[in-house]
Amino acid sequence: ADVAYLRSVLPSTTDDAFFDYLATLDASEVTVTAIPEGSVVFPRVPFLQVKGPLLVVQLLETTLLCLVNYASLVATNAARFRLLAGPDMKLMEMGLRRAQGPDGALSASKYSYIGGFDCTSNILAGKLYGIPVRGTIAHSFVMSFRCLEEVQPRELPPQAGGDPVDLADLAVSWLQRVCDLLQTPPGKTNQGELAAFVSYAVTFPCDFQGLLDTYCVRRSGLPNFCAVALALHQLGYQAIGVRLDSGDLAQQSKEIREVFRACGAHFQVPWFGTIPIAVSNDISEQSLEEFRREGSEIDMIGIGTNLVTCPLQPSLGCVYKLVEVNGSPCLKLTEDEEKMTIPGMKAIYRLYDAAGHPFMDLMALEEEPSPSAGQELGIRVLGRLEETTKVIPTTVEPLHRTYFRDGQVCEPLPSLPDVRTHAQVSLNLLSPAHRRLHEPQPYPVAVTERLHRLFLELRQGS
Repeated sequence: ADVAYLRSVLPSTTDDAFFDYLATLDASEVTVTAIPEGSVVFPRVPFLQVKGPLLVVQLLETTLLCLVNYASLVATNAARFRLLAGPDMKLMEMGLRRAQGPDGALSASKYSYIGGFDCTSNILAGKLYGIPVRGTIAHSFVMSFRCLEEVQPRELPPQAGGDPVDLADLAVSWLQRVCDLLQTPPGKTNQGELAAFVSYAVTFPCDFQGLLDTYCVRRSGLPNFCAVALALHQLGYQAIGVRLDSGDLAQQSKEIREVFRACGAHFQVPWFGTIPIAVSNDISEQSLEEFRREGSEIDMIGIGTNLVTCPLQPSLGCVYKLVEVNGSPCLKLTEDEEKMTIPGMKAIYRLYDAAGHPFMDLMALEEEPSPSAGQELGIRVLGRLEETTKVIPTTVEPLHRTYFRDGQVCEPLPSLPDVRTHAQVSLNLLSPAHRRLHEPQPYPVAVTERLHRLFLELRQGS
């Protein structure tokens, strides 16, 4: 069917033998080596190399770039959010509605999880990839209620067993006590919001959570939530959290935490002061920096648009270049040195210092002997090719592994959680100077003297 389609779009003068040849193509002669998924990769370092018949590997170009560009971009963006948030903050990916279509949304969910997010609101991604799924109630759900009479059913049996209790009536009695404590008039709370919280609590008594800002956090959302949560507590259940979606999130989180602690102390409910607080609302890297600078009581952050659309860098720009044909190295020449290709099939090594941090990636020709730990190396750093630099690595790590050969996957492929763990380990190995997001120290990438000589010969010969 593919060959028939190509016949229909290629010029009618195309030789029939060409289509017969296309029908014989397969991947049995292709070999793919790559840096393991989830590794930190730096500019100019080839993270994937493909060997095989020229036509076959040329046909793979667009497919491979499509597969790795957006995936690597989202994983990198997610890793930046993780670094800013710190290791203890829970991060939820919730970008499905803003992503680049269903395929982009699934990719974003998968690769943000690799980059360090804890869960996703995308249920299909949870089903397909096993990513933990989380979510909260919506404003539309809260707004769909007008009064407590709309709550059906409204009775809930105690967790320990016994006769069902009218949760709506119990919440109303608790609302008066909460408002007295907070010095808030009960008449200012929205009855439809209270009804929505009660209805949700009756349905999910072990997973009750509140969205506090549909109307007014202080006068309505917060006292309504506390009333329902305390009513549930009286029946043996424990609320699992709240979400804010507007306003000064850091300041509101601190005010909400004070109220939770006050309720916990006053009503003798110790766990109440530690109810998790989640926030959303166009969270960006700048938002996380502000949370850290101002201080907050936020436990979980939901990030959507600024995660899946990658506004700081909408595309990654990986390229796929020919470096050798029939054993002869190739060089793409350009006046911009950064865009020149590095010729020849290469082996890639990561050099570590005595503290266990990688300090340089080294490209060598494939046939060169591997560098050794403790051995002085004469290398040329990209961007400073005119001078030789001497380095002595404490540890040398070959980065490329062969994943595909003779038409078969030949290396066990890691699970998604394994890739996620590897990504976090890779990031944590970086020195703080290289890992910081603002004005990081440039990470050097170098070539061996032999590879540098080949580069000069090809450039001069051209």
